[in-house]
Amino acid sequence: MPALLHWLSDLLPTNPVAVRIVAGGSKRARHLLIRAGYLGLMIAILLLGLLGGDGSMKELATRGAGAFSVVSFGQIGLICILTPIFMAGAIVQEASPRTWDILLTTPLSNLQIVLGNLFGRLFFVLALLLSTLPLFVLTQFFGGVPGEAILTSYGIAASSALVVATTAVMLSVTRSAGKRAVFVFYAAVVMYLFVTYAGDVYLRQKAAIGVGTGATNTTLFTAFNPFLALEAALQSTTYVPYSESTVPFTPLWFLYMSPVASFCTMCVLASLGMVLWSTLRLRVIGTRGPRVSWWRAILGSGPNAGGQRQSRRVGANPIAWRERMLRTQSVGGMFGRWFFLAAGACLGIILVGLHKSGSINANELRLALLAVVGAEIAVVLLTAVSLSATAVSREREDGTLDILLTTPIQPGPYLAGKLTGIVQFLLPMLVVPFVTLGTVSVYVLAGGFGAAQGVTTTAMAGTVPVTVPLILPEGALLVAIDLFAATSLAIMVGLQWSLRTKGTIGSVMAAVGVIGAVGLVFGVCATGMGRSIPYVGAAAAALSPINMLYATVDPAGAIEESLGDLGAARVSLLIGTVAAAMAYGVAGWAMHGAMKKGFMMTVRRLAGTN
Repeated sequence: MPALLHWLSDLLPTNPVAVRIVAGGSKRARHLLIRAGYLGLMIAILLLGLLGGDGSMKELATRGAGAFSVVSFGQIGLICILTPIFMAGAIVQEASPRTWDILLTTPLSNLQIVLGNLFGRLFFVLALLLSTLPLFVLTQFFGGVPGEAILTSYGIAASSALVVATTAVMLSVTRSAGKRAVFVFYAAVVMYLFVTYAGDVYLRQKAAIGVGTGATNTTLFTAFNPFLALEAALQSTTYVPYSESTVPFTPLWFLYMSPVASFCTMCVLASLGMVLWSTLRLRVIGTRGPRVSWWRAILGSGPNAGGQRQSRRVGANPIAWRERMLRTQSVGGMFGRWFFLAAGACLGIILVGLHKSGSINANELRLALLAVVGAEIAVVLLTAVSLSATAVSREREDGTLDILLTTPIQPGPYLAGKLTGIVQFLLPMLVVPFVTLGTVSVYVLAGGFGAAQGVTTTAMAGTVPVTVPLILPEGALLVAIDLFAATSLAIMVGLQWSLRTKGTIGSVMAAVGVIGAVGLVFGVCATGMGRSIPYVGAAAAALSPINMLYATVDPAGAIEESLGDLGAARVSLLIGTVAAAMAYGVAGWAMHGAMKKGFMMTVRRLAGTN
């Protein structure tokens, strides 16, 4: 074989790292179940989309095109969810100093190590994509689905998976955060999609085509979000790319005119840049020795800090104290929470200032609040699940749990201490949505401080116009109460999976799946009830903090059937919040009792596992 072909073969097809990962992962039952579940879900979505209708060819073509769109969007959503799961091993396993030390002593080049990690794990994601190809081809038998649309859908999904996977490998090369980076990485993907989509919704209001057509031009965010890029490709009649003569900003014409091509190109270029950086950076980790972080040196908290540290009171529950203090030993733990709180307060002040000056109207203020506070709530819940889902499994992995079990601490105080310590750590973050909404609430109660456009709007309760405030002022407190109760329950769910699962990655992903499924069901039910059942539907908004936020910020859209008597609707929101908080508390107490009862049996069953 020529030397060039041999070198290219060693980079990917016969790369030892890629072969090891593929051979090992292919034998795992979890990967098999994920692939089977993914394909089964796609088949179910396609069949449901094709059912019904009169059976005519025109009807089948229409339903086939609709089912293809649903499957395409669902595929990208699942890829964004599953890619971090498959790539989590790149962050955790390869971030181990022992693994890297062994790899750096082999004859493998830097590029071989990086590409082997990347494509060895990306192989499973690409296999998921290819498994749905027969389903997409099947939709062409009904008409209405051109082959170009199928290729476009696969291109967007593959580009999304590539950039997410490359980011994970780059995190593993830096070895800066280890297992903590897994959930931060996962949350960052979700938050990025959330923020770019919210920005697109805002800009679409100014990019409408005609009056009453429902069509809009693409926006600057279209090329940065896979869902928006796919929408521009599949729904080009209602989400229309700009022509060359109407581009708003000429230097970035390619983002407006060709969002799909721009998205795929940026993903590939970003991936190449991260691969190059990882390749150049790889050998640096082999030269690292013990050192004190710059922030520890400044604060005098490093291992070489001079002087003696005074003893500290640990309180009634040493587990709660340890859990709280353990989280504050990193830069993120020390400064991240307070920066998050300060950012929330500043955003609330900025939004109020923009509305008072007339830069944004009432609808734009509400949209901004939904996006900003919704993102804050998502960050709080995801952080709570991350911390709780690793609270026990982390100690099992590093052997700390075995030491703790030799002390007189009982299961009940141990679990209660975990819950208390995590809640105490999260308190500054739990206050952020209240601060952001509270700033706008004060603005509403003060009558807008003389704002020209006022702080009330008109909504329709059936055929009767009703005056509603910009937001319900008491909603800031109701959202805070609902979020605190939901976060406590989410922590208990995370603790349960952390106790039952031997590894941190499995416990985090299982807890996220459970919380996500429950939140989706509650959210859909609360939305439907709020729009169809008077007053009871308003109380049901407390089932989810996101729904409570929606009812607070935009009551005309969330609880429109309850606007006939706005005072009664606000009382219903209060009653629902109190009832939901009590229900969440009872559920958490029941879970605590169940975990306490089976604690020793579960710990013994998983004793010695790693």
